[in-house]
Amino acid sequence: MIKMGRRIRESTGDRLFLTGVYLFLGIALIVVLYPLVFIVSSSLSSPLAVSSGRVWLWPVDLTFVGYKVVLSNPQVLQGYGNSLFYAFFGTLISVTLTIVLAYPLSRRTFFGRSALMMFITFTMLFSGGLIPTYLVVKQLGLLDTRWALLIPQAIWVWQIIIARTFFQSSIPDELAEASEMDGCSDFRFLWSVVLPLSKPIIAVLILMYAIGQWNAYFDALIYLKTQSLYPLQLILRGILILNSAASGNIDAAEQLRRQQFADLTKYSLIVIASLPVLVIYPFVQRYFVKGMLIGSVKG
Repeated sequence: MIKMGRRIRESTGDRLFLTGVYLFLGIALIVVLYPLVFIVSSSLSSPLAVSSGRVWLWPVDLTFVGYKVVLSNPQVLQGYGNSLFYAFFGTLISVTLTIVLAYPLSRRTFFGRSALMMFITFTMLFSGGLIPTYLVVKQLGLLDTRWALLIPQAIWVWQIIIARTFFQSSIPDELAEASEMDGCSDFRFLWSVVLPLSKPIIAVLILMYAIGQWNAYFDALIYLKTQSLYPLQLILRGILILNSAASGNIDAAEQLRRQQFADLTKYSLIVIASLPVLVIYPFVQRYFVKGMLIGSVKG
């Protein structure tokens, strides 16, 4: 009869260390989680409770008036649809271009890859500036079109570096040589072999580009004039400015009511704008962690 080995007894120092680690992680969890709970609770509380500071953890005088007013605004729904369009197609274009550019740069047989990578990295350190970029977009005829939010910022240099490093460390040259001997074309190898093995880095790219596209508003503020093309973030910015603007022809009571309503609307808008990212992240979190570690540590 085989006896089970005794469990190694932890020393007092190890126990104190683990206790400190759990305590630190617990505090970090509270620091990160509390603002989220506070914003959601404030968005579900009455305007008076929010403005008076009575909301601390749970909703006070539960109400959905903030969400009702925000969602009843046709501009918000239109902006939501525009942001989904920009996020989906912008991410699709960006991920495709990043992979198509990063994979050849990761292969040793690609002639001139070092010089090309040097030029790409140079754009990360030095840019043309806002006015030259605006003039280029204008000359291309992209002003006041959806393409103005999809093309100029389609590729991020840091994402190219991460994807290139991933391909170098995860796709061996021997695999490409073996497929070439079997008559596999470069495009077929990329589609059938590289992409199925690159789910972690693809998830990282999707999450980064999608969040960037969803939160972007500065490019829309510069390049777009037609309100029907505005993304959600620009619509929300306009609503907050409009609600916060005080008129000199109203009395103090009306001004206070508007300020209370503006505070409530602010929290409701934050929840609505953050909801898609919070929904998507749990599905790509495991790939995100793995891809970030491989892309940033190795290479």
